[in-house]
Amino acid sequence: MAERRAFAQKISRTVAAEVRKQIAGQYGGSPQLFKNLNAGTLTSNTVPLTEAVEPVDFEEYLITHPPIVESGPLRDLIEFPPDDIEVIYTPRECRTVVQAIPEEGDTDPHVRDCVRSYTEDWAIVNRKYHKLGTGFNPNSLDKQKERQKGLPKQVFEADELPDSSGYQDDQDDLKRRSMSIDDTPRGSWACSIFDLKNSLPDSLLPHLLDRAPNEEIDRHNEDQRKTNRHRELFALHPALDEEDPIERHCVPDVPKEHFGQRLLVKCLSLKFEIEIEPIFASLALYDVKEKKKISENFFFDLNSEQTKAMLRPHIQTAAISTLARSAIFSITYPSQDVFLVIKLEKVLQQGDIGECAEPYMVFKESDANKNKEKLEKLRSQSEQFCQRLGRYRMPFAWTAIHLMNIVNSAGSLERDTELEMSLSERKGSWSERRNSSIMGRRSLERTTSGDESCSLTGFRPATLTITNFFKQEGDRLSDEDLYKFLADMRRPSSVLRRLRPITAQLKLDISPAPENPHYCLTPDLLQVKPYPDSRVRPTRDILEFPARDVYVPNTTYRNLLYVNPQSLNFANRQGSARNITVKVQFMNGEDPNNAMQVIFGKSSCADFYKEAYTSVVYHNRSPDFHDEIKIKLPASLSDHHHILFTFYHVSCQQKQNTLLETPVGYTWIPMLQNGRLRTGHFCLPVSLEKPPQSYSVLSPDVPLPGMKWVDNHRGVFNVEVVAVSTIHTQDQYLDKFFALVHALDEHMFPVRIGDMRIMENNLETELKSSIAALNSSQLEPVVRFLHLLLDKLVLLVVRPPVIAGQIVNLGQSSFEVMAAIVNRLHKYLDTSQDMHGRNSLLSSYIHYVFRLPSTDPNSPSPDVKSTSTGPGGLGGSVHYATMARSAVRPASLNLNRSRSLSNSNPDISGTPTSPDDEVRAIIGSKGLDRSNSWVHTMGCKSAPWGSSPGSAPETMQLFHEELALQWVVSSGSVREGALQQAWFFFELMVKSIIHHLYFAERLESPRKNRFPERFMDDITALVSTIAGDIVSRFQKDLELVERLNTSLAFFLNDLLSVMDRGFVFTLIKAYWKQVSTKVYALQNPTLESLRLDFLRIVCSHEHYVTLNLPCSLLTPPASPSPSVSSATSQSSGFSTHVQDQKIANMFELSVPFREQHFMAGLVLSELSVILDPDNEGMFGLHKKVVSVVHNLLSSHDSDPRYADSEVKARVAMLYLPLIGIVMETLPQLHDFTESLNQWGRSGGVQGTTVCSNGDDAEAEGNNMINQTVAMAIAGTTTTSPMSRPSSFLLNSQANRQHGSFSAESSRSLLICLLWVLKNADELVLQKWFTDLSVSQLNRLLDLLYLCVSCFEYKAHVVFTMQGKKAFERMNSLTFKKSKDMKAKLEEAILGSIGARQEMVRRSRGQLERSPSGSAFGSQENLRWRKDMTHWRQNSERLDKSHRSHRTRAELEHEALIDGNLATEANLIILDTLEIIVQTVSVTESKESILGGVLKVLLHSMACNQSALYLQHCFATQRALVSKFPELLFEEETEQCADLCLRLLRSCSSSISTIRAHASASLYLLMRQNFEIGNNFARVKMQVTMSLSSLVGTSQNFNEEFLRRSLKTILTYAEEDLELRETTFPDQVQDLVFNLHMILSDTVKMKEHQEDPEMLIDLMYRYCTKLMNVQENQF
Repeated sequence: MAERRAFAQKISRTVAAEVRKQIAGQYGGSPQLFKNLNAGTLTSNTVPLTEAVEPVDFEEYLITHPPIVESGPLRDLIEFPPDDIEVIYTPRECRTVVQAIPEEGDTDPHVRDCVRSYTEDWAIVNRKYHKLGTGFNPNSLDKQKERQKGLPKQVFEADELPDSSGYQDDQDDLKRRSMSIDDTPRGSWACSIFDLKNSLPDSLLPHLLDRAPNEEIDRHNEDQRKTNRHRELFALHPALDEEDPIERHCVPDVPKEHFGQRLLVKCLSLKFEIEIEPIFASLALYDVKEKKKISENFFFDLNSEQTKAMLRPHIQTAAISTLARSAIFSITYPSQDVFLVIKLEKVLQQGDIGECAEPYMVFKESDANKNKEKLEKLRSQSEQFCQRLGRYRMPFAWTAIHLMNIVNSAGSLERDTELEMSLSERKGSWSERRNSSIMGRRSLERTTSGDESCSLTGFRPATLTITNFFKQEGDRLSDEDLYKFLADMRRPSSVLRRLRPITAQLKLDISPAPENPHYCLTPDLLQVKPYPDSRVRPTRDILEFPARDVYVPNTTYRNLLYVNPQSLNFANRQGSARNITVKVQFMNGEDPNNAMQVIFGKSSCADFYKEAYTSVVYHNRSPDFHDEIKIKLPASLSDHHHILFTFYHVSCQQKQNTLLETPVGYTWIPMLQNGRLRTGHFCLPVSLEKPPQSYSVLSPDVPLPGMKWVDNHRGVFNVEVVAVSTIHTQDQYLDKFFALVHALDEHMFPVRIGDMRIMENNLETELKSSIAALNSSQLEPVVRFLHLLLDKLVLLVVRPPVIAGQIVNLGQSSFEVMAAIVNRLHKYLDTSQDMHGRNSLLSSYIHYVFRLPSTDPNSPSPDVKSTSTGPGGLGGSVHYATMARSAVRPASLNLNRSRSLSNSNPDISGTPTSPDDEVRAIIGSKGLDRSNSWVHTMGCKSAPWGSSPGSAPETMQLFHEELALQWVVSSGSVREGALQQAWFFFELMVKSIIHHLYFAERLESPRKNRFPERFMDDITALVSTIAGDIVSRFQKDLELVERLNTSLAFFLNDLLSVMDRGFVFTLIKAYWKQVSTKVYALQNPTLESLRLDFLRIVCSHEHYVTLNLPCSLLTPPASPSPSVSSATSQSSGFSTHVQDQKIANMFELSVPFREQHFMAGLVLSELSVILDPDNEGMFGLHKKVVSVVHNLLSSHDSDPRYADSEVKARVAMLYLPLIGIVMETLPQLHDFTESLNQWGRSGGVQGTTVCSNGDDAEAEGNNMINQTVAMAIAGTTTTSPMSRPSSFLLNSQANRQHGSFSAESSRSLLICLLWVLKNADELVLQKWFTDLSVSQLNRLLDLLYLCVSCFEYKAHVVFTMQGKKAFERMNSLTFKKSKDMKAKLEEAILGSIGARQEMVRRSRGQLERSPSGSAFGSQENLRWRKDMTHWRQNSERLDKSHRSHRTRAELEHEALIDGNLATEANLIILDTLEIIVQTVSVTESKESILGGVLKVLLHSMACNQSALYLQHCFATQRALVSKFPELLFEEETEQCADLCLRLLRSCSSSISTIRAHASASLYLLMRQNFEIGNNFARVKMQVTMSLSSLVGTSQNFNEEFLRRSLKTILTYAEEDLELRETTFPDQVQDLVFNLHMILSDTVKMKEHQEDPEMLIDLMYRYCTKLMNVQENQF
């Protein structure tokens, strides 16, 4: 008996091997084992799982199978919702209160296009339900938390450990109680009975003793079990720890204006020792290393009102914009070389700078009274100069602040920095933020050197007081000099320190700029939102001139010009010219009145002026200048616009008859040269006299006849002109391209471009070469004008222009240049890519900007409100030359599309038709060859122009059709370029398709008629060749192939939303076929992994369930015996007749299943093939393929559309074959039963410590009887009946020869299995179970047995004192082990020992247990698995030592989730067991199956379970015993022993509900045993033996609880009216009293462990009693 008793040996071990052999025999060892088990004979029509079947014709199926349900959630499963896709026009967010647009209106077509491009709404395609696809992973932590709200707390005995103090009291109490036993006569019954009678019973279960029919009991149990169940299983399961799921598709950022890191500078006050005149200040940023001014000037005025009044005659009222005293600077590339330079100027006066600065250096404020007279004199002089020379300035002083010193809190140059700036909390250095500003690869390398710490985002605001200024030196005013000074300032021995400073006090506040500052003005003086009140002093946004290129597309209209006069050389000029100023004017004609009021004012003045004067250096014939003149450029420039420079000599002294200013020279810069804006450095000659008429169209370099020039017409004036414009590209290639496109638009020939005149007849070649030449343009302007450039290329593709009567196909050229541009961006801007390698600039262009140029003026075009863009959504349509000169037109062509176009040809009478008509006619006459043309007739040759009405087919050039064609016919480097960035063209195509369907109102039309055959063929060819590329190139160029593979998958995913879905399935099949052929030729896991990525992306479609036709298979036939029909024939697959549907087809990957549920079929086939043990090469992909399924199911689980249980059952139906697949993998699954034994339970001899608080190993010998003694007394060997089976399948090589799954993959697979079992239709399951053979059902039971162990609750004893101790021990052990584990992992990865050999080694049992006897077994026995620990579930992160940092609340939440998961998992297992019992109760082979059911039930009782689960478990066990009493008492007798032990164990539980149910079960067990033969000897014996082993071995056993349960059993016996007349009540009473005596004696033995004589005495008494009991019972 002892041998049979060991629980470990009771699993039917033959099952797995048996099934494998049996099936292998049947099918000649094919790897697809479980697949066609019930399909009877294999017909020739089977398709191996490695290949895709012919998919269902989805659209056809929907038409031929109208839905049975009218409405409701089930109806929604059948078809996509009608509002699935919409095109939304979202107004773009405007930063400013008023939108930036040119004031002059739209004159020039290029300006019009630019402005439209910056103001039109975003055109966004919205897939309304997209968020429900798996791409937006539902199992993210926040979502999980959301879904876990309101979970009940499950009560586990393991968590209810009494804490040690309470436990001690109990022990003392026991001692007192046992004294009373001593006082009574030896072995007195009386005392024992007295104790028992005084105990309180637990509450009795109502109706327990009623006789009800089994069906009713089952129904009642089921109702109880099904109430208040948690709906979503996956909400309780931790999400898979995937980095970023491959199907995650981020929405790109909205295109917006670029800003660097922003810095707010507030100017608080400026005070000198003496206050005698107004002083004007400006601020700007300079980068010393780049030798570049990196911001425009900010002018501010801190003079008192009284001082300002000195200038009254010269200043009109000051505009509020010029009164700003704070400014926001933007720095894209912060570095240690950035300085904030402050320059001061004053009103021009007689004397050089040194003289004028002297008083400021000599006088002190403290001596004001002493020097009163001198100061008065100085003040009155100043007043005179202000009166007379108020409009001129002179340089005065300057200083600089090293910006990073402020940010890093160290002030340099003895500056009195009020240190409110300790910087410990700087957030993120520049290196982290680099990604936010986009820069080219080359510039990146430069920023990273030494600039890592330059972040301006998180420093504490600082107030600076600057006390020293350096006086300006007249001969050192240039920027070059400034850079030398700044470089010098950083040296400790600065020359500047030796200079005598001007003492003053300038107070500044410097801080990071707030997110949305109030009262802010842009560099164009527009108000930025929010701007609550126009009367408040504003803050100025200062324009940045970035140190290096910034690659961001333009999004707002801006058109500014900065003129920087640098130096003048009048040394060789005759005559007097010493105090020189330059008057700068922007002219739109030659008359003096043509000066435009477009020059920005500085501080305390008007917003705009007609002229600006540079500051004067006294008595210098060759001055340097440091002025910056800012001009607002008119949007449209003509040849007459120019900048005019007039040089004046200013006489500082007031003399008789001398003019204030005398003109001494003139020069100018025409703004346009050959139609392009002129910018850059100029060295201009200066004329001595006024320029002659019509000078403005010529450059001053041209020697005009009869003019006198300074220094013989040599260049003497250096000036720099810089444009910051979103209108002028400043790139010759872009300029030429745009000019030619607009020439087509305006249809004005000849076109003047550069120095060329282009006639209409050579326009085509010029246009093509200009498109090709776009590759030569600079990347920065290409990016700035990216949106407009791509729009124009699209337009040329969609509407091929007609030039000189010929249609010009620009398709190929446009496609080529697009591919080239896209690749350039990808190559140089690689910092701005997402995980799929999509450049963010391009993806945001597609997502927000791209739209189809609408071809029909009557279409609901969104552009109604945009300014006269005409019907072509991309701005003025390309103009088409007309061909037909006859007055009469075919009526059919005068469609409502025609519009009047300005026409320069007087011969043409009648209205010119629309471009489409012309194009159509031309195609008709030419019949263009499709291979090199974007234009193709839709499959029919149209009649020649002018034939009978209605003969010309309607051709609409659709961008996606042209794109597909062009891609298919491309070759060589163009094709390669397109492949490199396939995602871009795919996404363009999809958006074009959706726009077309939306505007043609065809999103409602049947999908089969949406697209012409031609287009479908092109798509097929495209997918096929790209799949070919993937297959042929994955070994050579994996990075490209990975990108190509995901792009293709996303493309097909998108097409499922808009095209014929059956057609898309065939595309998927085509891909599948190509990959399959190669995979099985090469056995290469990389390719298989690519296919899994592909599958995962395609299946992440938000309507994945609908795509699988979940309603196509109706409920199975009512009779348990399935009808015999050809399982694999086409007809049965599509049959709607229930009786034709073979149930097996629903559970196998049969051909009908895979055809109907095409995508689910692919997923499950992949799972089956990769998990197949014979498929060794794919071992590494287990986790990946399991996560595909896990991901889908967890997504369905949380999807609100499938919340209804009926709908969920339909969804689960798509996964029924999963059950078979998992049964098939059973031998390879991670053995959770084994790990429990190895880790937490210190081997076989370990007794009943179900609450694994980890102390069992140490506890031996503390307060317990030696286990071996107790066992001997109980009559068993030392293998404890309570210990777990050592392994749950035979560890023989035959079964474990294959690589085992990791615990993580196994757990994922099992949770998926439970989900299917939970949600599938019970009737369907029952029918299928009927069909299974005994060995298959047994295997299913083995699987459930494993599930019980896998999801067992691991006690969270962290909360108790003992737990703490145990926990600390675990922790230290973990750390000791982690190094060895890591080494082993590395070994496995590096391949020195494969995971498989390791497995084989383990399975041969070569690894002995470690002598240390630690709870963890030997190190050898570990594979590096993070989860082979018995506290695995309650802390995945234990080994990362995070545990100690987690809060109690987090731990409690975790315990809550774990408890609910364990409960729900076990309840699902219980539900399934009930279904199996119902299924087999009618068959003849029920014995072996029922034994298996009982085994699983008992195993679940042995694990840590919640009170809730145990209550249902005991109910099921009672029902089982009542239905099949002979099962326990005659066949499975050793199971009876186990059951008694489990029930007794639960009778001593600290939780009353568990005790109540266990007592009820135990009582009914006795009663049923008695009813079979008027005696319940078997139960008596088993219970007695169980009790002795229980009391002897359990460490925290509390006999008080058991006493209550015994009392409850007595109470039942007393209340059982039916059996009152029999001997039963007396027998029960005898048994209970006996048990009670044994209980008391055992407790006494525990106490007297130290007294050997007493102990032997007690043992003798105990054995005698035991013998009596056993004799009585037999």
